[in-house]
Amino acid sequence: MTRLFAALLLALAAAVAHTAHAADRVGPRAIWTWEEDSYAMLEEPAEAARAIAFLQSKSIDTVFLYADAFGKRNLIVSQPQLYRRLIRRLHASGLKAYALLGSGYLHTERYVLPQHRKEALAMLQRVLDYNKTAALDERFDGINVDIEPHILDEWSTRKMALLADFVALSDALMAAKRASGQALPMGPALPFWLDGMQIEWKGQRKPVSQHVQDIYDYVALMDYRDHALGGDGIVSHAMDELRYAERIERRVLIGVETLPNAIQKVSFEHLEEADMERELRSTAQSVGAMQPFGGFVIHHYGSYRKWLGLAP
Repeated sequence: MTRLFAALLLALAAAVAHTAHAADRVGPRAIWTWEEDSYAMLEEPAEAARAIAFLQSKSIDTVFLYADAFGKRNLIVSQPQLYRRLIRRLHASGLKAYALLGSGYLHTERYVLPQHRKEALAMLQRVLDYNKTAALDERFDGINVDIEPHILDEWSTRKMALLADFVALSDALMAAKRASGQALPMGPALPFWLDGMQIEWKGQRKPVSQHVQDIYDYVALMDYRDHALGGDGIVSHAMDELRYAERIERRVLIGVETLPNAIQKVSFEHLEEADMERELRSTAQSVGAMQPFGGFVIHHYGSYRKWLGLAP
């Protein structure tokens, strides 16, 4: 009886410690999960279990789960049952799943070009078709589109034309989603600096970020800095998007980076977890009361684990 009581006390202490640790984390939180990691979770139940335990321990409640081709396979088409199984499991664990569309492997930055728009629309349609036939607890809860025109070789000479193509593609993707009749929130990964570049779209000249926010349901702002405050901090770079989102009733998720970067201030990789948590808390204290604030999104699952010193 004494051993049982001691064991119960230890379990209670561990649970209290975990709850206190989780309570220290500001949120909500999402995480980008790219090709290799997503496919591992889909194909290996043990990897899915490990990932879910990790995400819960870090108070992450939404997985941006890659949902396109990788390694000459496209599991959402060829083996949709793997997505059904994993999403059921995520939902049962209290997690949401957003379809992550866009890929370095597929060079989807090309999709902003008009001649590649059909490929972008087909990419989205595969997710919409999957959701249409999946059971309620097997469906994606939303969509995140990560297509970045500034990666293209011609960016330096054609950036304004490419941004106009990006906005046009965004409009076409949202039109396709609306036509499907599915009420999935959809938004892009958006560089914070697009609020400093203006184009004319449908008779209105204003920052690219505002055109994009007009179109989508939310944006995941790639607000890649390693500190919250100051003129070059996370808060400052998010304010234009947050204020505009207040006007048009949209959401803004604030993205942070853990992947190594040659420009040190871009990523938390050179700092410790406690440093990132401090800066996220400071950010939330500054903007958390604003209606559009939708929490944070971390880039990305694999680099985040590596940064924390965990097995890949």
